[in-house]
Parts: sequence; structure tokens; C-alpha cells
Amino acid sequence: MTRGWMAAVIVAAILLIDQLIKIWVKTGMELHESIRVTDWFYITFIENNGMAWGMQIGSKLALSLFRVVAICFLSYYIWLEAGRKARWGYIVCLSMVLAGAAGNLIDCMFYGLGFDASTPSHVSQWVGLGNGYAPFLFGRVVDMFYFPIIQTTWPSWMPFCGGEEFIFFSPVFNFADSSISVGVVALLLFYRKELTKISLKRE
Repeated sequence: MTRGWMAAVIVAAILLIDQLIKIWVKTGMELHESIRVTDWFYITFIENNGMAWGMQIGSKLALSLFRVVAICFLSYYIWLEAGRKARWGYIVCLSMVLAGAAGNLIDCMFYGLGFDASTPSHVSQWVGLGNGYAPFLFGRVVDMFYFPIIQTTWPSWMPFCGGEEFIFFSPVFNFADSSISVGVVALLLFYRKELTKISLKRE
């Protein structure tokens, strides 16, 4: 399999998993409904207008357009790197970031167009394109993975903070967010050399 085809398969697989989970949650749960899986993991349905992990920067339209530009840029760059025979792992990480960004963009593009609004007392249904709760690019991103507040104690051998209590809070996120986060962290850890030589020039 060539690097280009591998990137396409990775993106398609992540998008499929991400959208299947989101549609299952969107059409099967009321807004803010929560399903306990374990004491430390819940499926909790929320929607957000912002970026990954619920952050909000600027207007909704500007954010959606930024996503479109970023996805186009990253797609072109992956195509170039595949032709340059970049390392396989580098292509994998870039593809994970691309797929995550595209997954959340799909929500913004089509969920508002085709689904009616989710509420704490109503499970959303597909109502046909153009009959939904928001116009094109103004749909809300579906999030569902939630790890409640975890309170723990640092090991006594830890310098400065040994024995002190530590509270870790995880926001609600989705599969696309996870793909972006894992891809970015791996890029920073293992592919800093490639990141310092990013170029859009064709050889």
C-alpha cells in the first residue's frame, strides 16, 4: 500500500467510526443525558459550538471557515509528503489530525441542516436536508466521552508535591477530538524534525 492510499484509508476509517458514534448518540439520547459505563467513564451527550474540547474562539462562521481552510491545507500537505516518501508514522499522525478536523467539520456542515434540535426532553431525528435546526456551517459538534473528576494523591516520593491531593478533570469530548490530540502529541514527540521543515513546494 502506498503512503497516499494508507492516508486515505486512515482518514476514512476514523471518519466512519466518529460519525457512527455521533449519530448513535444524537439519535438515541436526549441532550445532557448520561449513561454510566464505569465509575470513571460515562457516555454524556452534549453539543458545542466551538473547537475541540468545547473551546470557543471567535464567531461560529469564522471557526467553520477556518476548519475548511485548515483541512484543505493539511490534505494538500499530506499528498505532498506521501509523494516525498515521508516516514510512515508521520503520514499516520498527519492523517489522524486531518480525520479529526474533518469529523468535527461534518457536524458543523450537515447536522444543523438535517437534524432537528436536541433538547433535555427530546431525542433528535433526521428531518431531511434544509429542515434542521441551523443553516450550513452552523451545526453544533456532538460530544459524548466523559471521565468524571478524579481525585488522587501524588506518591510520597514525588518532589515538591508528594502526598498532596491532586484533582484531574476531563471535559466531554468525541472520537474526532481524540484523533486530533493523539496525532498532535505524537507529532510533537517523534516528528519535530519534519515539523521544522514544512514546505508546500512541489519537488
